[in-house]
Amino acid sequence: MKDKILQLRQNCIALDIEGKAKYKLCGTRFGGKPDVPDGFIWPRFECEDEDGVIANRPLSFMVQFNCEDLAKYDSERLLPDHGLLSLFYEMDSQRWGFDPKDKGCARVFWFEETSALAPAEFPDDLEDDFKFPMVRVKMEKGVSFPSEDDFNVIFPGENENDEFEDAFKQATGTAVYDAGGGSQLLGWPDVIQGTMFDECEFVTQGYYMGNPEGYAVITEAIRKEVEQTAHERWRLLLQLDTVECGDFELMFGDCGHLYFYITKDDLKERRFDNIWLISQCC
Repeated sequence: MKDKILQLRQNCIALDIEGKAKYKLCGTRFGGKPDVPDGFIWPRFECEDEDGVIANRPLSFMVQFNCEDLAKYDSERLLPDHGLLSLFYEMDSQRWGFDPKDKGCARVFWFEETSALAPAEFPDDLEDDFKFPMVRVKMEKGVSFPSEDDFNVIFPGENENDEFEDAFKQATGTAVYDAGGGSQLLGWPDVIQGTMFDECEFVTQGYYMGNPEGYAVITEAIRKEVEQTAHERWRLLLQLDTVECGDFELMFGDCGHLYFYITKDDLKERRFDNIWLISQCC
């Protein structure tokens, strides 16, 4: 088991998001106004509120990454080495990602040419609570290992005697509950409520995953195929943890994370419009 844990090691870019940032055109940062091309249409998400009323809400700008900055830490060259990656999420409804109708609650844009970018103005109907201060983002190379949930999916039956924690510490020198966490690009997710690769696949195929009834309609053949292959198709793009800066704190649920997932094929082809968002919390 120790060898298999080491076999699954992945590189990641660890993110330290704290401290006030000063505006820099196309700079890597959390919050503030996004740098966008001329004619950019601010992304919106249409959903039904608690009263059954259809609302069309603007997404909140979360974070942007100058891809030249990322290239210094992306040892496998998985991300673009030029341009700007910009990530948005609809903070009013804070969708969880288990419903196919959640498509569009999060968006990722890759602006390949940065020379013509300029700061966007916020939409008039974006509430002040969903306009975030600029926060500095520091990056460094990191390594990540799978959670017990993801390990059990990849190697079913290998952990029957609950040996994972001991094997993980022997392999990595770190206790399971001290590993992972925080914000990061790429690598293995810090799982809070269970593996997410199969959920990404099921939901993007149109299956509702918010209750047992939704899962029950999936045929056994489809379940088996997805559970065997989803971790090979999907990978984590960004994991966003609680952000704090002075009096500002942005927490997702109860000490939760936002996870932006993308298929390996879409990442290779730079199709960032096909990401899927999942939120988990304690």
